[in-house]
Amino acid sequence: MSIYSLATPPPRRVVVGITGATGAVYGIRILAILRQLNIETHLVMSKWAIATLKYEAATTAAEICRLASKVYSFKDMAAPIASGSFVHDGMIIVPCSMKTLAAVRTGICDDLISRAADVSLKEGRRLILVVRETPLSDIHLSNMLFLRQAGATIFPPVPAFYNRPQSLDEMVDQSAGRILDCLGIYTDGFRRWNGFEKDNDHVVGVENSQDG
Repeated sequence: MSIYSLATPPPRRVVVGITGATGAVYGIRILAILRQLNIETHLVMSKWAIATLKYEAATTAAEICRLASKVYSFKDMAAPIASGSFVHDGMIIVPCSMKTLAAVRTGICDDLISRAADVSLKEGRRLILVVRETPLSDIHLSNMLFLRQAGATIFPPVPAFYNRPQSLDEMVDQSAGRILDCLGIYTDGFRRWNGFEKDNDHVVGVENSQDG
């Protein structure tokens, strides 16, 4: 007869999938933030993610892998994250292509990213899909609605302008911070909305005009 005892709680860990959609910079920034916060990360990049990187980022695939605690091939269906017994705090697919969105919606686990997402849903863990496409077709919208109803969070990385970003980095930081908010990981690396604030003779966000 087995004798059970309480196991040591696992460290905070997040699964990150990067697909070939435009927006790899969001995935890179999230990995960098989680590394700084000493949160364990498990990374999978699709073959098209690696191809897209050559056009979008000065960072190489090898450099991105070094940001993660563990890295798996997208073909490795025997990886720990493919099993529901692997406990984690949530998964982020960032960016999430429409192909991956469709695969997750239909349960076609033909690579490790879609399989890990499928496992996250069936185990009731948080799944954040940072979808990147525009304009959106009826098929895209239907897939997003279905997955939202299944428990996933649909997070298009829409930039905020109330914080008056001065650079692309600030815009990426704001989206990355809000994505992590969805996992209950709160950071102070970006400016949050704090109501209208007076700035000299103006109120930030509202023009001082008689025309309203």
